Formats: sequence, structure tokens, C-alpha cells
Amino acid sequence: MKIYTKTGDKGETALFGGERVPKDALRIEAYGSVDELNCVIGVIRSLKPHKSIDTILGKIQNQLFELGADLATPTAHKSPYITRIKKSHSTLLEKIIDKLDVQLQPLKSFILPGGSTVASHLHLARTVCRHAERNVVRLSRNEDIGDAVIIYLNRLSDLLFVMARYANFLDSNEEIKWVSGKRSVKK
Repeated sequence: MKIYTKTGDKGETALFGGERVPKDALRIEAYGSVDELNCVIGVIRSLKPHKSIDTILGKIQNQLFELGADLATPTAHKSPYITRIKKSHSTLLEKIIDKLDVQLQPLKSFILPGGSTVASHLHLARTVCRHAERNVVRLSRNEDIGDAVIIYLNRLSDLLFVMARYANFLDSNEEIKWVSGKRSVKK
């Protein structure tokens, strides 16, 4: 099987089910940004994070692949090969958040992204996740994608934030508190 098909040379691509759409369609933008997030998580895994973090990220990568396929398949197209994202996917993320969060100090102020290399990349993944979420919300205003996808991405960004904090905790890195730049102006 060749990697190039030449079917997209005029700026169109096919969704699962065969429908042809422009490559800049909202649906393509949505699942493309989910793919970007999956790539960022792959980069984090290449940094050899703690095993507990790597295990979670491996599960997330597989779910993101399923999410991409879900978004690439209009809801009217039924296929036994497509796993649709369900509320249970988000519930699983909530359980992981709760398990990690009890080990962390309660937040009393905003924190800046940073710390260890893994934590910094997890913060980056969180922002890429938020970007994907915005694209999916935009798509949901125009096409039926179900309710579970937006909830999943919202919860995933929460998990990535907690994982960044957890990575710093495991590496004994102190979180950097945000300090307001607001100062009185001298005349």
C-alpha cells in the first residue's frame, strides 16, 4: 500500500463513510487538532516520564486515536470499526484526576507553566488540548458530534494540568506561583 494516494491533491479529503470535504472543513480542523495533541503526548512519552505518568499517557494516546476516528466519522455513518467517545471515557479521566490530586498540595494561587521538562510539556499538551476543544466546540455548532466529545476534551485538559503538577511533585520541583504585575504608577 502506497502512502500517497493523490486523492487530496486538489484540497479535499475523505471522511470515514466516503464523503469528500475540503481539507479546511471544521471537521478536519477538529480531528487534526486532536492529532496534534496526540503527537505532543508522544513527545512527552519520549522524554521517559515516571512509569505512572507514561502508563496514563499511553491510555490517553489510544483514546485520542479513537476520538480522531470518531470525529472523522459523521454520526449518521454507522460502523462497527469506530469507537464513539462516551461519558464513561470522561468518568475514567475523573477517577485518574482524583487519584493524582489527593497526593498534591491544594492550590491557593495560580501557577505558571513550567518545572521539569515533562511537567512543562504536559502544560503544553494542556494548551493544545484546549485548542482542540475550541475546534470541536466550533464543529458542534454546525454538525452533530454528540455531547461526550466536548466533555472528554474538557476533562482531559484538567487531567493534563493535574499531571503537570504531579510530574513536578514526583521530581520535587516547586511550582512557580503567578505574581501579579499590577503596580502603582509613580508620578
